[in-house]
Amino acid sequence: MLLSTSITDGVVTLHPFQPDDASEIYTAVRQSLVELKPWMSWAYDGYSMEEVRDFIAMTRARWEENTLFAFAITGAKTGSVVGGISLNHLHPVYHLCNVGYWVRTSRHGEGIAGRATKLAARFGFEHGGIIRAEIVIAMGNEKSIRVAEKLGAHYEGILLNRMVVGKSIFDAHMYSLIPQDFGLEARL
Repeated sequence: MLLSTSITDGVVTLHPFQPDDASEIYTAVRQSLVELKPWMSWAYDGYSMEEVRDFIAMTRARWEENTLFAFAITGAKTGSVVGGISLNHLHPVYHLCNVGYWVRTSRHGEGIAGRATKLAARFGFEHGGIIRAEIVIAMGNEKSIRVAEKLGAHYEGILLNRMVVGKSIFDAHMYSLIPQDFGLEARL
């Protein structure tokens, strides 16, 4: 799949992470560390520009292998990076994946994560061979729960000991999206 892929709903645009995104990603993460650290293992006080560059290189390599589809979330009109979203843990047998997202703190409450999730899930259903996208949210992450609920994801229950963030073990809420939610047919 092409690393030049770009998808938009007119409000947000997703594109595979590019080396040119590094500075904006770094700034967005650093400004959002207080909100990210409880829920994202990669977010910590020493998060560096080198880690951003390594992350971008890894996502681009895995994109070419069709094992991870990671996107920068940008404003459709401005092009500025407002977060990130990925279809990760793609399962080659069961054709499902996990959807992970984050939005910089200064842009919370604008519906960006929900819009990006719809775009990324649809991309997975149409181009990534996915028939199920799972949104696994640690107990207590109320902002992410609201995102899943607002976008109409199917609530499936609580999974015990499902997430590890740093050294903390969390039970997690399971939500899912399927192709039929987008008027698409599930196909392998």
